[in-house]
Amino acid sequence: MSVVIERLGPEETSLVAGRIAEAFTVLEVTTWLVPDASKREAVLAGDFEILVGHAMRHGMVHATADRASVAVWFPSVGEPAPPPADYDARLAAACGEWTDRFQHLDELFAANHPHPDHHHLAFLATRPDRQGQGLGSALMRHHHAWLDANGMPAYLEASSPRSRDLYAKHGYLAGEPFRVPDGTPFWPMWREPVAP
Repeated sequence: MSVVIERLGPEETSLVAGRIAEAFTVLEVTTWLVPDASKREAVLAGDFEILVGHAMRHGMVHATADRASVAVWFPSVGEPAPPPADYDARLAAACGEWTDRFQHLDELFAANHPHPDHHHLAFLATRPDRQGQGLGSALMRHHHAWLDANGMPAYLEASSPRSRDLYAKHGYLAGEPFRVPDGTPFWPMWREPVAP
């Protein structure tokens, strides 16, 4: 089955943020981030909208043609991109009483982020009813082809054993996990480019 991949523009920021939130509400770490299940998806979507909007300007956002699966990449090459405009205020507006948890996660990600040039896969998300159909793998293969042709490594943080194992199949090696305060792990993962 060939999957059509498209690069998205800023007008689809909300759609992408909603798709990621919908896929991520079941993750263990989001239970820690937003303990109130009735508000979790909306709070996550608000946070992701800031980051996806930033990627529309400073990164790459790809999706399957039907938008069932999305990938958000940030090049981490040379001078770092500026942070999202008014980030602290926007994060507080989106996350409310749980803002400190999102800030803590940002700090953990920053402390564990590698320094050599690479592309960072910030988000890979597939609509729950379409998971396991190879859409996320197709999105990875699409960008990995460019990374391999250009000799560029990739990095990501896997948020579950299932995603860690999927990424391993695509050439990512897991490092020692780091954890949020309730003990939920993230696995930092690095992929060297494959010679053509």
